[in-house]
Amino acid sequence: MGYVETVGARLHYEVSGTGEALVLLHGNGENLDYFAAQVPAFAERFRVVALDTRAHGESTRGDGPLDFDRLADDVCVALDALGIDSAHVLGYSDGGNTALTLAVRRPERVRSLIVNGANLDPSGLPWQFRIRTTLVWLVGALVMPLSSILAPRLSPTLTRKRELLGLMVLHPHITADSLAAIAVPTLVIAGERDVIPLRHTELIADSIPGAELMIVPDAGHPCAQERPELFNASVLEFLDHANGRG
Repeated sequence: MGYVETVGARLHYEVSGTGEALVLLHGNGENLDYFAAQVPAFAERFRVVALDTRAHGESTRGDGPLDFDRLADDVCVALDALGIDSAHVLGYSDGGNTALTLAVRRPERVRSLIVNGANLDPSGLPWQFRIRTTLVWLVGALVMPLSSILAPRLSPTLTRKRELLGLMVLHPHITADSLAAIAVPTLVIAGERDVIPLRHTELIADSIPGAELMIVPDAGHPCAQERPELFNASVLEFLDHANGRG
């Protein structure tokens, strides 16, 4: 367990195992415990770095904007603190968006890429989900001034929740064309019942040169939790091939 300071935030991470670094990035509103079924399996062969995203888990919010550029920069800060030049990066949901952003903006930090349940922009989410989430986000804008007066102790929590919703309502902004610059081995993985439409997941895979696409049967968006043995085996097999051992 460790912490690193950056731009007013205190980022929490946990490291397990030895070997090449494998970074795990969880989804919106979660923390590094999302990967409880992955860390033991991956740590047998890799130095696993599980990170609490800024404003999640034990990591604080810090200053400045909360967007995927900032979250990708945070990964670099954590890698620097651990003396890691580059790592295999596995991101789930919003963590997948961070992983894609990192691979586009800082390609030298990424050895290989596993993208699970990501979306390139808000339109990659189902319209029903977008409408519901946007309405809650808009209502939050009306409630926030009142909460600061009527419930000042609750106001920071409400502000944080609305800001996390904003990551889905307003972000990300990754173009399919930009993915063509990703030159590392890439696995795009999603559950067959993922809330992200299959055509959008296929667009991500088709836009990254040489990317592999795997659809996990009988699983939804959190396929790593729902089918951990299959998910773990698939990721480890991919990493073997990425390292030329397969």
